[in-house]
Amino acid sequence: MREKIIYILTIILSISIGVIGTILVYDSRSGKIREIIEKEIREVTITESDTIKPAIDKIYDAVVMVETYKGNRLVTTGTGFVYKKDDKVGYIITNHHVIEDGNTIKVINNNGQTTDAKVLGSDAYADIAVLSIDKEAVLQVAEIGNSTELELGDTLFTVGTPLGSEYMGTVTKGILSGKNRTVTVSLSQGDFMMEVLQTDAAINPGNSGGPLVNINGQVVGVNSLKLVKDEIEGMGFAIPIELVMTSVQHLEKGEEIKRPLLGVEMLDVTNTYALYLNDIYLDQDFKNGVVVVNVMPNTPAAAKLQKSDVILEINGTKINDIGHFRFILYKYSVGDTIKIKYYRDGKIQEVDVYLNKSIEDA
Repeated sequence: MREKIIYILTIILSISIGVIGTILVYDSRSGKIREIIEKEIREVTITESDTIKPAIDKIYDAVVMVETYKGNRLVTTGTGFVYKKDDKVGYIITNHHVIEDGNTIKVINNNGQTTDAKVLGSDAYADIAVLSIDKEAVLQVAEIGNSTELELGDTLFTVGTPLGSEYMGTVTKGILSGKNRTVTVSLSQGDFMMEVLQTDAAINPGNSGGPLVNINGQVVGVNSLKLVKDEIEGMGFAIPIELVMTSVQHLEKGEEIKRPLLGVEMLDVTNTYALYLNDIYLDQDFKNGVVVVNVMPNTPAAAKLQKSDVILEINGTKINDIGHFRFILYKYSVGDTIKIKYYRDGKIQEVDVYLNKSIEDA
């Protein structure tokens, strides 16, 4: 009996020692693990290798909010950016459609300073306007880049004022989604096509006129909500900076952008009902082209084209519709000669037209 009791006590003691040893090992290991974790937490340094903060710093204070008033009523808000400064004034680029409906323009910088702006020049087709403000209101001048160096997938961002002053200075980031896109814009002067950059960076109401910027903080385009396909999320457009600066050179001097005048009124060849109303009946079906409805006297087209002619090509470029026609024609300058291919009386013919007048001269 005594041996049995000793045997049982030995087993109990062994189990107890084992449990105590396990607890000590567990505690020891827990302490070690806890020490390692704490040490690793203390030594971790968080970095972000792809931050665009340096690029933002190069442009942020050059961006301004543009307010357009008609009388005392605020009619439009948009964005602009200072692209240069001289001894007296700072020069701002924005969109034409941001300022076209007002008679008073105010600019607000990132310090909250409001100053009156003067419209030096504006162009509906390019959708570009140039403003000037007192140089004391200029906080920073943007650096102009080169959009032709961009490649698909390059990081781009915008700075602007979406949805009013509450969100002034908003930065949105994306990539270059497409180059050399063409979009159709409806203007009071009629449809027109523009070459644009496509991005998935968010462009919202109020961003119009703001800069599209590359990873180096250089402006490569000017955003235009007028070009945005609002039914498609994540698809925004900007006017390439090279096209913008070509217009700016004239607008900042108060000069009109002179575009050649052909001197014809047109309809799309596919607009059969409108052609019928104008007493025009084509003896062939055309999928592309524009139809001459009227030729204005004393213009380059006079004695060259006539009613019912179907314009098919300009200098070898096939014409899709009216917007495309203007897009191609406005690539040429007053003083250039173009070759027009057209259909008349069952025959395709060609004629050289000397563009000796501009739209402004008409």
